[in-house]
Order: sequence, then C-alpha cells, then structure tokens
Amino acid sequence: MTTPDYATYIAGLPRVLAAAATVFRDVHGRVLLVEPNYRDGWALPGGTVESDGGESPRQAARRETAEEIGLDVPPGRLLAIDWSRGPQRPPIAAYLYDGGVLDEAALKEIRLQEEELLSWELVGRDGLDRYLLGGLALRLGAALDVLDSGGGAVELEDGRPVGG
Repeated sequence: MTTPDYATYIAGLPRVLAAAATVFRDVHGRVLLVEPNYRDGWALPGGTVESDGGESPRQAARRETAEEIGLDVPPGRLLAIDWSRGPQRPPIAAYLYDGGVLDEAALKEIRLQEEELLSWELVGRDGLDRYLLGGLALRLGAALDVLDSGGGAVELEDGRPVGG
C-alpha cells in the first residue's frame, strides 16, 4: 500500500477562512463601525487574513485597519475568537482585538479606503443591532462584555459563548 505524499495530504484537508478586526471606541464608549460598499450591513475595521506569507490574525488586523481607515495601531489584547458558519462559504475563524479608545485627534486622522468603504460612524452599544447583520452583533457584544468585565478572551460559535 502506498501513502500519499504530504502535499497531497495537505491539499485534501478542509478549508477554513480566517478574519481579523479591531474594536475601537471613543471616549463615550461608542464603537467605530465602517460601511462597506460591496455588501449589506456595517462592519468593524478588518478583513481576511492573507495566507500568502503566513500572516497572523494579529498582523492582519493591523494591516487591514491601516488600509481601511488609515490608522496604523498595534492591536491590543485578543477579545474574542468566533467560529462562524455560513451557508454560502466555508467556516470563518474571526478574531477581534482591542484597538483602545480613540480621542478626538485620532478620530480626525481617519481616512477611508474609498475602494471598499462608504463611511464610518461611532455607534453606541444599544444601536449596534441596527447596523450589524447576522452574528457580528453577537460577536461584538461578547467582545464588549470582555472589555467591560476586564476578563479574558471569549470563545464563540456563531457569536455565542461556548465552553466552561
């Protein structure tokens, strides 16, 4: 019996996407959301982790934030990791990092990536459901709970906490 070579083995493994985003707040606790031009609903600054070159989720969060809103801010601590299923795509492992609090001067430095984004807005926690579709509102809510409690990162499945 012959065994397949390692490359064949790897090629046959299931595919999972990875994404990373940064949670920025202002001094009033409102969250910075961006409005994409390529899909419905709003999002956090962030995007897909590049598999070429071995980019990590943390590196992707920083790169995507710099590309999308013009702020090159090292991500803070991991707030949440969400295993998100979708009907028309492979599963996504979505990482949310703390971007900290942006003061008025930092907010004035925001420069949108016009190829992908229409606008940005600061939204209070009670208004997030009007902007965010699907599990993103749940994911962000869990991340905000971590920030409020000072606790450790939370593991999620489709935006809902799992485990002990």
